[in-house]
Amino acid sequence: MDFRIADTFTDSLARLTGDEQKAVKTTAFDLQLNPASPGMQLHKLDKAKDKRFWSVRVNADVRLILHRTETSMLLCYVDHHDKAYTWAERRKLETHPTTGAAQLVEIRETVKEITVPKYVEQIEITKAKKPKPLLPLFAELDEAELLSYGVPAEWMADVRAATEETLFPLCEHLPKEAAEALLEVATGGTPVIASPAKPDVNPFDHPDAQRRFRVMTNVEELQRALDYPWEQWTIFLHPAQRELVERDYNGPARVAGSAGTGKTIVALHRAVHLAKQNPDARVLLTTFSEPLANLLRTRVNRLISNEPRIAERLEVHAITAIGQRLHEIHVGKVRIASDAVIRKLLAEAASQVKHQFTEHFLWTEWSQVVDAWQLESWEAYRDVVRLGRKRRLSESQRELLWSICERLRQSLKKDGVITQSAMFRAAAEKIRGSKRPPFDFVVVDEAQDISIQELRFLAAMGNDRPNSLFFAGDLGQRIFQQPFSWKSLGVDIRGRSRTLRINYRTSHQIRIQTERLLSPEITDVDGNVDDRRETISVFNGPKPAVRIFASEVEEIVGVSEWIREQLEQGVQPSEIGVFVRSPAQYERLHAALNRAGLKSSELTDRVESLRSHASYGVMHRAKGLEFRAVVVMACDDEVIPLQERVEAVTDDSDLAEVYDTERQLLYVACTRARDNLFVTGVEPASEFLEDLK
Repeated sequence: MDFRIADTFTDSLARLTGDEQKAVKTTAFDLQLNPASPGMQLHKLDKAKDKRFWSVRVNADVRLILHRTETSMLLCYVDHHDKAYTWAERRKLETHPTTGAAQLVEIRETVKEITVPKYVEQIEITKAKKPKPLLPLFAELDEAELLSYGVPAEWMADVRAATEETLFPLCEHLPKEAAEALLEVATGGTPVIASPAKPDVNPFDHPDAQRRFRVMTNVEELQRALDYPWEQWTIFLHPAQRELVERDYNGPARVAGSAGTGKTIVALHRAVHLAKQNPDARVLLTTFSEPLANLLRTRVNRLISNEPRIAERLEVHAITAIGQRLHEIHVGKVRIASDAVIRKLLAEAASQVKHQFTEHFLWTEWSQVVDAWQLESWEAYRDVVRLGRKRRLSESQRELLWSICERLRQSLKKDGVITQSAMFRAAAEKIRGSKRPPFDFVVVDEAQDISIQELRFLAAMGNDRPNSLFFAGDLGQRIFQQPFSWKSLGVDIRGRSRTLRINYRTSHQIRIQTERLLSPEITDVDGNVDDRRETISVFNGPKPAVRIFASEVEEIVGVSEWIREQLEQGVQPSEIGVFVRSPAQYERLHAALNRAGLKSSELTDRVESLRSHASYGVMHRAKGLEFRAVVVMACDDEVIPLQERVEAVTDDSDLAEVYDTERQLLYVACTRARDNLFVTGVEPASEFLEDLK
C-alpha cells in the first residue's frame, strides 16, 4: 500500500502547538506501520462528498484527515475536531480530466462567496497592457486552455469572471498549478505546462501531483518530512525546479531569481541528484560563509538521512574552509593574514612614502584591485581594468600606489602569511594541473558573493566539464563582492542561465513592497540579465508595516507589541526573526524582545535556534534564512546606509556601490519574512524607508 503525505497536511501540522504536533507525528507513524491496528480510532466521514475521507483520533480534540483506498493512504489535513471535519467536507481528491494529475479540489458549492481581504492589492500587470479596472482577465482564453492549466471544471466560471481585484482570493481556492498559471497569464507571462499524463500513468506520478503529494517509503522518510513541516518546500519540488535540477548542461550553469524563489532548494536537490546519478562521483556543495554552510549541511542531511552512501560522497563546506583544506593537500599548510593584520601592514607601508590617499582608498585599492586580481608586478597593475574604480589616476599616482602595495606584499611574505585570495590562486593553479579534480561536481549557493579568486578556484575544479559547475544566486542580494566578469575567468554561463519566477516563501504584499528597494532589472558585467518584474508570489498576506517613531522608547514599545500580536496569532518563537544593521543597535533590539517577554538567541555559526527562542542578529546574518514573522528595526538615518561607509568614500563610483549594497542588505533582511514584516526606525529615519512605504 502506498503511504503518502500532502502539502496541505504539512501546512496544517505547522499551525498546531508543539505538544499537538508530537501527538500527530506519533499517530502518523502508527498509521504507516500498521493502519489496521486495533488501537487506531478511524471514523468514516459520512457528510463528506468524497466517501474515501476518514478521520483519525489524535487526542481528545485533534483529528487527522485521511484519504484511504484499497491501494493507498494519504495524510491530507490535521486540525481541531470541527475545523478538520469542515475541511474534509469541502474537499475531494480527483484526477484532473485534462492533465491527468491528482488534485485535492475544494468543492465549489461549499464556497458561498469569494470575498476580497482588506490587504489584497491589485496585481501589477507588467508585460501585458493593463486592462480597464474590474474587466475579466481571462475572457480571451478558451476552456481547453484553462483546463490545460489544471483549473478544475467546476471552478471554470469563477476563473472566467476573475478580475484584478478577485484573482488573488480566487487562487486561494484553486490547486497550486492552476493558481500559478493564472497569475503568470495575468502578469503577461506564458505558463510552463507539464505534458498530460497517459491513461495508464498513476495520477500521483504526474509532475504537478509530485509537488503536492509525496510517497513515504519508510518511517525514517516520514519522520524527516514531519520534523520540519514549515520547510515542506525543500521536499516538494515545482516542475520548473525539477527540470533545472535534472537537466544536463554542457558547461557552467546558473539558476537565478529573487528572494524566496527557491534557488537554494534547487542547489540542494541538484547536489543530491548528481550524487545519485553518478555513484562513483564526489560532489561538493559550497557557499560563501560558515553559517550558511552549516544550514545547507543540515538540509542535505534531511534529504538523504536514509541514504548514508550518498552522504559519504556529498560534502558541504564553506568555500574558505574547502579552499584551505585543498591548499594544504596540494600546496602545503597555510597561514591566512586577518584583515586587521593587513590593515596594520598597509598603514606601515603607506607611512614610508609621501602621499595624499585616504586610509579607506588605500584599503579598497588593495582589496578590490591588487589582492583581488593577485597582481604581482607594476606592469600588471598599470594595465588592469579597474572595474568599478572610476577615480582617474595619473601614471605617477599609480606608481606611488603600487610602491605602497608592493611594500605590503613584501611584509606579508616576510611574516610568512598570505591572503585568502592568494590561497585560492595557489590552490587553483595546482588543481588545474592535476589529472583528477578533488570533486567531480561543484554546486555553489549564494554565488553572487563569490570573489574573483574563489571563482578561479571553482573554475579549476570544473575544468569546463559537462555538469561540473552549477551556481545559484541573486544579483539583488550581492552584499560582499564588487562586480566582475565571470566570462573573463573562464566561467561563461550565457545560454545556460535560467531564472526562477515563482516565489514560494514570501507573500505577494511583502514581495511587491521590498522589490521597491531594487532596480527591476539587474545586469551583470557579462550582460546576463535578472528581470525581477516577472516574479510572482503564490500566496497572499498582510501588507508589511513600516513605522517611524519619535523616540527609541516608542520604537521599543511598538516592536514589542507587534511581536506579542504575532505570538497571539500562533506564530512560534522560533519562527520570529529580528534584525538590525550592526551590533550598535543591539541594546534597542534586546529591550524590545525583553518587553515582549520573548527569549532569544543570536544568529551565529550554529544551525538552528531553540523552539522556545526567537532569533536575532545583524542583517548580514539573515542570508539564507526564513521566518514567518520578521522585524527589521533601528532603520535610522546614518544607520542604513551606514554613515561610516558613506564618510569613508572618496570616489563617486564607490559611493554608488555603498548605496547599492546597503539597499541590497536591507532587501535581504526584509525578504526573510514569509507572512508578516515590520520595519521600524526613529526620526530622522533612513531614506530607504520612503521606498518601502
